[in-house]
Amino acid sequence: MSQKSPINHNPWLQLRQLTPARIALGRAGTSLPTSPLLDFQFAHAQARDAVHTPLDCAGLVDSLRGLGLDCVQLESAAKDRGIYLQRPDLGRRLAADSAERLRGYHAEQSTPPDLAIVIADGLSALAIERHARPFLERLLEPLHAERWTLGPLCLVQQGRVAVADEVGELLAARMTLILIGERPGLSSPDSLGLYFTYGPRVGLTDASRNCISNVRLEGLSYSTAVFRLMCLMREACRRQLSGVDLKDEAEMPSIERNDKGNFLLDLTR
Repeated sequence: MSQKSPINHNPWLQLRQLTPARIALGRAGTSLPTSPLLDFQFAHAQARDAVHTPLDCAGLVDSLRGLGLDCVQLESAAKDRGIYLQRPDLGRRLAADSAERLRGYHAEQSTPPDLAIVIADGLSALAIERHARPFLERLLEPLHAERWTLGPLCLVQQGRVAVADEVGELLAARMTLILIGERPGLSSPDSLGLYFTYGPRVGLTDASRNCISNVRLEGLSYSTAVFRLMCLMREACRRQLSGVDLKDEAEMPSIERNDKGNFLLDLTR
């Protein structure tokens, strides 16, 4: 008579190949095994570092050279990272001297731009450092092809999403787009978020903007994000609105049908 193996087969193990989610970690008594516990602590440390690490503006400006855009370095009303994390409201407004700088820039413009692009560190400077340049390279291609007029590229330190509303209002832009580091997750410390607003002005709420999130190599690809963003912005211009009344109806290329069956059902057999 064969002896029963002490190892229990876990049908969820196959799913770990398809997701970064923490599933089928196993257990040692009533606790996690050492390896998954150390992985969790490492991911938590990465998320904390992403939140607290300041944006290297000088390095970002260097990396953005060659895109053909004027870069304007600005700051929010939050004077440092500690205040920024404690006072979200200050991250939504520009510092007085930064606002004055944009007013001067607007006075020199002959016509208001169709689009003002803002880059802000948000809650992950790492996301900006990794993804801002390659994403903008892909976005500028359709923007130039369709002859969108662009304002200066505004880099805002200690910025929240709504700071783009003030930037757009000061530049009299028809629309603003902000690239911002999203709140880190335990598997995504470098996720980039895209928010755009038609008719930006101070005081708008999140109901007035559209969001495309999780732009990163392991998430939403740059090309897919650009495709969805351009479809939404074209429709926003046509309908002269953004936010909850503007739905993402972009038709993405369909994934080929899998004729090999349902692996979820196969796991139970």
